[in-house]
Amino acid sequence: MKKQQGEQAHTIAVFSGKGGVGKSNFALNFSIGLSERGKKVLIFDLDIGMGNIDILLGLQPKHSISTMLEKNLQISDIIEEGTHNISYIAAGTGLNDFFHLDRDKYNYFMQQLQHVTNSFDYIIFDLGAGMSEEHLAFIQAADESIVVTTTEPTSITDAYAAIKRLIVHNTREDLKLSLLVNRATDEQEAQLAYSKLKTVVTKFLDHSLNFIGFIREDYTVVQAVKKQVPFYNFNEKSKAKKSMDNVVNTFMDEAKSTTPKRQFINRVKSMFSRKVD
Repeated sequence: MKKQQGEQAHTIAVFSGKGGVGKSNFALNFSIGLSERGKKVLIFDLDIGMGNIDILLGLQPKHSISTMLEKNLQISDIIEEGTHNISYIAAGTGLNDFFHLDRDKYNYFMQQLQHVTNSFDYIIFDLGAGMSEEHLAFIQAADESIVVTTTEPTSITDAYAAIKRLIVHNTREDLKLSLLVNRATDEQEAQLAYSKLKTVVTKFLDHSLNFIGFIREDYTVVQAVKKQVPFYNFNEKSKAKKSMDNVVNTFMDEAKSTTPKRQFINRVKSMFSRKVD
């Protein structure tokens, strides 16, 4: 479905319980998959000080969110162009607390954020590992969120801890939460990890957890990272690329049957305005 003039982008927050599970790699290659299907996609790297979307792309960003606020740049000035027509905004450093922006910087940030939500079909927010106050706000403001885990028991436990913190602080009844299992040997292993998480999330947190799919364990991904090339472009026949196509297709099929309210700007303003100095 074509995005209507003035319609807000579909916003997706990607997070994880801990680092090292391939969250940013998923966000990047998922974005490329959407772009390959004719969607205009922006990756918004919000892993302040630790962002690595630019590293995965083998690029050196000229600007970041931090420099935008420091120099009063337009958000269009800091959008970098990556491979396969995706765009991204680097996190930068020195902006570790959105909730303590002064009023002028807060208003300017929101104004610029409004511009990009009207210019793209999808905005993917790549959040840092863990659940800071800022992360919770962006996840609750987004149309939906995807938590990334591997099949390792510690990773599943950390994912549950992150989901628990989110649900405890959640103020929305329509919060859509999906699971992506990374580096799974096969579908059975991925489904087992999902089943474990779904059971405890349903039983102890009384919240639903959707399964968006899994990415197969594939040495091609390691090679692609070393070459600083997204694995989606590195080997068309790789298991990881085929897995990602399945995930993107599943996501887009579900998107056709649902109509998100797309009230991201209103939600994020509501959450942040109460806490800005």
